[in-house]
This record gives sequence, structure tokens and C-alpha cells, in this order.
Amino acid sequence: MEDATLQMSAALADLVTSLAQRARAASLVLATAPRAKKDAALTRLAELIEGSHATLLAANAQDLASPEAAAPSAAARDRLTLNPARLQHLADSVREVVALPDPVGELLDERTRPNGLRIRKVRVPIGVIGIIYEARPNVTIDCAILCLKSGNASILRGGKECFHTNTALADLIQQALAAADLPRDAVQLVPTTDRSALTTLLTLDTLIHCIIPRGGEALIRFVAENSTIPVIKHFKGVCFVYVDAAADLAMAEAITLNAKVQRPSACNAAEQLLVHRDVAEAFLPSVARALTAKNVQLRCDAASAEILERAGVATTPAAPADYTTEFLDYVIAVRVVDSVDTAIATINRDSSNHSDAIVTANEAAARRFLAEVDSATVYWNASTRFTDGFEFGYGAEIGISTDRLHARGPMGLPELCSYKFLIEGNGQVRG
Repeated sequence: MEDATLQMSAALADLVTSLAQRARAASLVLATAPRAKKDAALTRLAELIEGSHATLLAANAQDLASPEAAAPSAAARDRLTLNPARLQHLADSVREVVALPDPVGELLDERTRPNGLRIRKVRVPIGVIGIIYEARPNVTIDCAILCLKSGNASILRGGKECFHTNTALADLIQQALAAADLPRDAVQLVPTTDRSALTTLLTLDTLIHCIIPRGGEALIRFVAENSTIPVIKHFKGVCFVYVDAAADLAMAEAITLNAKVQRPSACNAAEQLLVHRDVAEAFLPSVARALTAKNVQLRCDAASAEILERAGVATTPAAPADYTTEFLDYVIAVRVVDSVDTAIATINRDSSNHSDAIVTANEAAARRFLAEVDSATVYWNASTRFTDGFEFGYGAEIGISTDRLHARGPMGLPELCSYKFLIEGNGQVRG
């Protein structure tokens, strides 16, 4: 039995290594592929998605019926679910990427040195990018199309709860690549959800140049701790909405409601609500009723609980851990603060540096908040739910980074590129 297990593990390691070798070979072709070919593949993919609703929905139904899909919360299960509208959105996002400029070859800097050397800095693909994700079939398309357009080969490793949907989508991608005379190996789905395959993938640093994990904190920490390949990540989305003393309260309520309930399972959904003491009495009862009408549980500090108790709104006492928790569900933690200074300090201490918003008519307070909150995306009078590649005009996103090196925030085409220097001379030698 032990020998059989070892043989299976070795076979999986060989499979993943072969897949990475083929991806590396494909990446060298993609790096110089003309935009017309890449856009032709993407255009064909959009057509295939629109023409394959029945196949894709059947695969998704198979996943939704699995034991793995039954385990998550209703909000998390929603992320797994496809429907005709979401499939059309996928096709639309592909076409939006087609319309974007090709970043490969963009001239970033150019100078001629006193010795006559001409030095150009140009944007180039990273090479091979591995994307590790769970429960999000749209990621299969989003990552594949952005990698393709930016000249990168991609290796996709989805979760077992979405395996059939991912497989069906990956098949369409490979059909589209073949139709445009590009290598099928440019986008490959790891054909197993066995954890040992992931372990092997994370050690192939001579073949894979970047890993991007997307999913829960446990998955992302596992990847970050076990990868010998550079990882671009965010561990969690603990996002804040701060309602300032000078806020338009109707606007503040609409933004809070959207940020929390429009899609609570998303990493850019609000998990924390801070309210300035000067408007807490007027604002909290109304927003609390709107949130509880959407089945949101309020976990309150003593000050907000006292106000809401007088207003007859049911609350739950917040535990200290609630103030740094990514709920990904119909739950929000509520606190009253005394000033914009306290709000900024609280966010910089308790947030995950992902997406945080201030609602105020006071421009000076807003400018301070925008400058001093140390997060990847910071909003003034808008919902945190806009932290998204599609909403930012990138067509899609490969992920949202809260790192500080290479990329931060929603990652589009430019963030999937590195650069290199091209130097032209006429015989110069260094003395």
C-alpha cells in the first residue's frame, strides 16, 4: 500500500512537472505573439462561452450537487454558482480585454548615454504564472484571458468544489487558442485536485515565475508558506466604511448597504462600520434597520449597542476578534469613534489594507483619509465593492494584491508584465 501511494505521488509530480515544462515552452511563443493572434483567440473564446451555456451550466450543476459545494455558507456557495447572466458577463469581460491595449513591448523609458549607448526599458511578460484558487469559476476565465493578452502562459489549479465547471471552461479556452494558431499549452488546468499536485507545483521555480493564490486565508497562507516561487497575494479582505461627522447620511446608508450586502462573499465587501459619535444617534438606527432587513447580523461595541437598543434594534455584542475578522457573510462589526484621526488609526491597525472608504462632505477630512489610510484602494463617497478589475476598466483581474512590491490593488494587464532593458551600441567597451 505504501509503495502504491509513493508511485501515485511520483506520477502526480511527473504530471505537474510536464505540464509546467510545456507551459514554459508555450510562454516563449506567447512572448512574441502579435496582438492580432491573441485578440483572435479571445474573440473566439467569447463566442464559445456564449454558445456553450448548456454545457457550462450542466457542469456547474454537477459541481453544485457535490458534497464539497454543500459545505460552504450560502454567500460562499453563491460565488460558485453560474447562471446565464453571469456567463454573459464572462463573455463581455473577454471582449473588454480584447479592446484593451497590448502592454507587451510598451516603451517605459529611453535614454542615450554620453558614450552613445542607447538604452530602452520595455514591458515584457513575466513568463509562466500559476494561479491557485477555489470556488470561483470566473477566475478560470479572468486569469486565462489576462495572462494570454499580456503574453504569459498560465497554469490554473482550481478547487474540488468547482472542478467540472473549471474543466469545461478550460476546454473552451484551449479550443480558442487552437483556432488562433496559438499553443494549447499556453493555458492549462491542473487535471487533479490532489493536494500533492499543488505541493509539487509550488516548488517548480525554474519553470514557473509567479504564483497568485485566490481564495480563503487558509489557502493563501498555505501557498505563501510552501512556495519557492514568488507569490503575489492578499490574505483577507477586512474592509471598512467610515461615516464621518460631515457625511450625507442618506448617501452613507446607501454606500454601507451596498458595500455589505451586494455580494457579501467578496473580498471587497465591507466587514466593519465606523460611525462618528456626532452622527451616530441619527445614523445608526436607520442603517441598522436597513441592514437587518437584509438579514445582516450587527456585532456592536458598547456605544453603538446602547444607541440601537434605545431604537429597538437587536444587536450582538462584538468580541475583540470581530474587529479584525473577514466574515464573508451577512455579518458586520459596528463601532462608534470620536474623530477622523481615530478612524484612520483604527483602520490602519485593524484592516487588512485592502479597501476602505470614508463618507463625508468635508473635503479636508476626505483628503486626509485618502492620504493616510495605508490600504491598496481607498474611497471617498463610494462603495468598497468597486475594487475589481472589471470595474476599474481592466476587463477582468488576475487578483487583488495587498503586497507592496511589484503590484498593489486590482491587477490588470500591466501588472502581469515585468520589463527588460534593450541596449544598442556601435562598438562601445567599458574602460
